Amino acid sequence: MRARMVVAVAVLAVVAACSGAAPGGSGGSVLRVVAAENFWGSIAAQIGGSHADVQSVVTDPNADPHEYASSTNDSRAIAMADVVIVNGAGYDTWAQAMLGASKRASRRVITVADLVGKKEGDNPHFWYDPAFVARVADQITATFKTADPAGASYFDQRRAALDAALKPYRDRIAEIKHRFGGVKIAATESVFAYMASALGLDLISPPAFMTAVAEGTEPPAATVIQFQNQLQAKEARVLVYNVQAFSSVTTNLKHLAAAADIPVVGVSETLQPESATFQEWQVSQLLALENALNADALAR
Repeated sequence: MRARMVVAVAVLAVVAACSGAAPGGSGGSVLRVVAAENFWGSIAAQIGGSHADVQSVVTDPNADPHEYASSTNDSRAIAMADVVIVNGAGYDTWAQAMLGASKRASRRVITVADLVGKKEGDNPHFWYDPAFVARVADQITATFKTADPAGASYFDQRRAALDAALKPYRDRIAEIKHRFGGVKIAATESVFAYMASALGLDLISPPAFMTAVAEGTEPPAATVIQFQNQLQAKEARVLVYNVQAFSSVTTNLKHLAAAADIPVVGVSETLQPESATFQEWQVSQLLALENALNADALAR
């Protein structure tokens, strides 16, 4: 994977040297936007509308985004983009390397981690925090307006439309928090931690276990035993399972939860299905969680 990264970055440097800056939207052309991941790409596309051509790089719902291997096509896209959106905090280091290899004063870069005050080592799954999502949407709007001043009112209208489209997402969060705030849940990976907090749920899984799975390392043995004991004792009402970052250890936990009659809810890191909007994807997962919490409540 590292060899592929070196080749991609080398190609990017050549592309950047041979091509001028992409034309800006102020001249009437469409903004060229690259989002490292499709959850941010979906939001950017909804704000950009017909004034932005948004390309998302990490899109495969069946692959672990933490293990993404970049390509020369990614390099070219980033080198030619007017706006690039990266997650940061170590989640998409390949994108950071490509940006470093094709420095251009006219290109605007949104690094979500910087925007929300996080750094490498912090939980990088910022798109599962509704407050962060709103902040990113506002920053994308502001960046598009700077890149294309003539389209400022259009982008403001699109941002307002996105806010309306996000209402079912906010409503589901509020409803789950109202009905199930304080309920204990477990999660195999840290992807859901921000959302659990927003929902007022008590995430009891060992933090070191969730972090290890997110980073692709072996969880400490003591945390595995602790997690197993929590499930066997039915301390958690629901197990949230990352369908894109799993191992034999997390699969075993899923089986333990099923054996203990604990509902299992799958969540993903990228849009599922790939064609869904950010809000469609999130609402679908929130409904699944709400149904699982309902089923558990009825069974008690």
